[in-house]
Amino acid sequence: MERAAKKDAVDALNGVFKTTSVAVVAHYSGLTVAQMQTLRSQMKLAGASVKVSKNRLAKIALEGTDVAAIGSLLKGPTVIATSDDPVAAPKVAVEFAKANEKFVILGGSMGKTVLNVDSVKALAALPSLDELRAKILGLLVAPATKIAQLSTAPAAKLARVVQAYASKSEAA
Repeated sequence: MERAAKKDAVDALNGVFKTTSVAVVAHYSGLTVAQMQTLRSQMKLAGASVKVSKNRLAKIALEGTDVAAIGSLLKGPTVIATSDDPVAAPKVAVEFAKANEKFVILGGSMGKTVLNVDSVKALAALPSLDELRAKILGLLVAPATKIAQLSTAPAAKLARVVQAYASKSEAA
């Protein structure tokens, strides 16, 4: 790589690291091109991205960012998955690691917090931001639904009592 191309790569990576909320580092040695494309497409669907770069350039790009702690994990053939949603990249990475034994998660960073492998898996087990929003909305709507059911219940009971008396008088 030429010096200018290296500088552009470092600047691009630095921009990604400054705007991301979570980064996951994994070894990808032994994966086929098709498997890497699958990983990239799964990450893209989840709103995350995957970067493969020279470790030296990535370490330079990490300087001055919140996720700088992952620099020690950059040894050997590594891939860095990033996302704005704190759950998206870890969730896809853990699922992909279950399906592909050659994809080994090393750790990561969420803001300035360093994550080990177990922390990344715990983060992946959390519901996504959209799922949390849906649960909160469900909790907010549930009381209104119950109030509506309670307000219609006495009228329904009264109608059943009247119907019972009417059918009883018809039978007699």
